[in-house]
Amino acid sequence: MASVWQSFLSWYEDRLQNGDKRTDPWLLVYSPVPMAIIVLLYLGVVWAGPRLMRHKEPIDLKLVLIVYNFCMVVLSAYMFTEFLVTSWSSNYSLLCQPVDYSTSPLAMRMAKACWWFYISKIIEISDTVFFILRKKNNQVTFLHVYHHGTMILNWWAGVKYVAGGQSFFICLVNTFVHIIMYSYYGLAAIGPHMQKYLWWKKYLTSLQLVQFVMFLFHTGYNLFTECDFPDSMNTLVFGYCITLLILFSNFYYQSYMNRKKHK
Repeated sequence: MASVWQSFLSWYEDRLQNGDKRTDPWLLVYSPVPMAIIVLLYLGVVWAGPRLMRHKEPIDLKLVLIVYNFCMVVLSAYMFTEFLVTSWSSNYSLLCQPVDYSTSPLAMRMAKACWWFYISKIIEISDTVFFILRKKNNQVTFLHVYHHGTMILNWWAGVKYVAGGQSFFICLVNTFVHIIMYSYYGLAAIGPHMQKYLWWKKYLTSLQLVQFVMFLFHTGYNLFTECDFPDSMNTLVFGYCITLLILFSNFYYQSYMNRKKHK
């Protein structure tokens, strides 16, 4: 048993040491422990939050939600611009782009944008906290919790080992989708009188589905071609996108098609 534990510790230390030396000093990157604690605390809030709020009145967070959502629009727009400008300036390939591990200005700019993307996934768990405080527990679905929790895990690995390269495509598309998504949430938070302008919610879900299909084709292509980007990361992304495509497709069906059928 002791030898197994020593082997595990040896493997663990080796994995830590083999990360991207540029990103290792950055906040919440070197070790998976702080990230894992955040995810566990998040799951704890998901479990305990509704129980603590059971006999309390919903908290009015209108102003907080307006500020939060439009701040997320600004952050998403900033990240989208960084990924677009840096990849364009670096002549990135959409089909095969290895990670540039150098400390050149453009390589560091791309790595920093990936780090911000990772941090944004931690910030986004606030969505769940706001739902719980407002007693909107029907919004805290398995899809919601799974998506928020696993994105933190996945992007810790992304920044730790592949801050750039093929990763930029996912970040570029996802930040664009989030500009639209948080704009919708921000407008919805203003009040019920905004609903007549928010007829496009269905198309937002469709856009989310389209992005997962794009990611499947993008990573799938690289799994079957010669590209100097880790197949392990492409396999992880490919499998993960399949799960999200299934879950979001079910959400789309239940929210729009099935509901329309019942009406």
